[in-house]
Amino acid sequence: MIRLRGGDAERLVDQVAVEEPLEIRLGGVPIAVVMRTPGADLDLIRGFVLTEGILLSPDEIADVAELDPHRWNVEPTVPIDAERFRRTMFASSSCGVCGKASIDAVRVAARSLPAGPVVDTGLVDRVMERLARAQPAFATTGGLHAAGVFSPEGEPLVVREDVGRHNAVDKAIGAVAVHRWPVGASILAVSGRLSFEITQKAAVAGIPVVAGISAPSSLAVDLARDLGMTLVGFARQGSMVVYAGEGRLGE
Repeated sequence: MIRLRGGDAERLVDQVAVEEPLEIRLGGVPIAVVMRTPGADLDLIRGFVLTEGILLSPDEIADVAELDPHRWNVEPTVPIDAERFRRTMFASSSCGVCGKASIDAVRVAARSLPAGPVVDTGLVDRVMERLARAQPAFATTGGLHAAGVFSPEGEPLVVREDVGRHNAVDKAIGAVAVHRWPVGASILAVSGRLSFEITQKAAVAGIPVVAGISAPSSLAVDLARDLGMTLVGFARQGSMVVYAGEGRLGE
């Protein structure tokens, strides 16, 4: 690459985030192509089929097999009409719900959320700082998002990176789902804005608190308020904005 600065041109070698397609099949039927950063693909696929409401629990996943580096197949333990979930277009790295047949299909069944954890600026600060420290690929490329699931005390259960925000969320939730489902009392932290699909994925996983360093969308706020979820935006440097679920706020 060539860096231009102050009228000077400098030739350098740079590292960029990898973005490649991944086809997900259900019982052999292609249902989606997602654009993702390779790595933790098993977590991504597990998280995708669960948070999209395609399968309702990890027990409904009999096997996830790699067919080749760009194609994986999920074999369910229950009868399912895979055609119902076939996306009408590929999902780009910036698109979580693109290709859904209708907005009604987006509102998959959400779980009842636990009353806790209690959050305050100190807890949110610890979570966001630990999320930032667990992003080696971002530190190298500056081109990846991160998502992490944290305990009520702010300890990281898992952190994952990806070129897409929603992919990072699927990877993190998919990793935790192996050990606990629904995820329950915890905090989902993301490194970008809080979109509808991220809020929806947290709700399907039973995560009651979602925090991000940027703004939420109006649909994200509406969904969080409907479900009793705590939605925290602009969480950085000792401050935060609570858009929904203020009942979980501590002193």
